[in-house]
Amino acid sequence: MQKNKADAGSASTGALRVIKKYPNRRLYDTDTSSYITLAEVKTLVMENEPFVVRDAKTNDDLTRSILLQIILEEETAGVPIFTEQVLANLIRFYGHAMQDFMGAYLEKNVQIFMDLQQKMAQQTPGINPDMWKQFMNVQSPMLNGMMGTYLEQSRDAFTQMQEQMQKNSEQMLAALGLKR
Repeated sequence: MQKNKADAGSASTGALRVIKKYPNRRLYDTDTSSYITLAEVKTLVMENEPFVVRDAKTNDDLTRSILLQIILEEETAGVPIFTEQVLANLIRFYGHAMQDFMGAYLEKNVQIFMDLQQKMAQQTPGINPDMWKQFMNVQSPMLNGMMGTYLEQSRDAFTQMQEQMQKNSEQMLAALGLKR
C-alpha cells in the first residue's frame, strides 16, 4: 500500500518520492516523470525532500549507495570534510564489535551539529554563506558558547553509548551465567 502511495508522487500526496535507477545508470524521478542527475538528487537532499532510490528491475533500495556516491563526488570535487585519517579510522570500525555503537554515535553527533546549525541560522536570518564564513573565523563569544554546548552534548552522547555498551555486556555475561 505504501508503494502505491509513493508512486503517486510526493507533490500531491506528501508521500515518499520514488526515484528509479535503471541498468544504464540513469535515474528516473517518478514524481516529475523525468530523468534526473545526481546533482538533482543532491538538491533533494539539501531541500530535505524525503525520497527513496529503487532499482527499476528488482525494486531493491539503492538510496544508501546513491548517497554514498554523492558524498564521494563531494569529497573529490572540492574541500573534503573527511581527512585520510578519519576515513581510515572509519574503515577500521567495519566488522569491529563497536561498529553499531560507532554508527549510532556518529549519527547522534551529526544530528546535534545540524540542530546547532539550524539554531544559529534562526538566530541570524539573512546571513549569506560568505558572511557565515567570516563569522566562523572571528570565533565570537556566542560561537564559543554554542560550540561548548555542542561538545557537551557530544560528550553526553558518548557517555550514553558507553553506558549502553556496559549494560549489553552485563546482559550477555548474565545470559552466559557469568557475573561481573
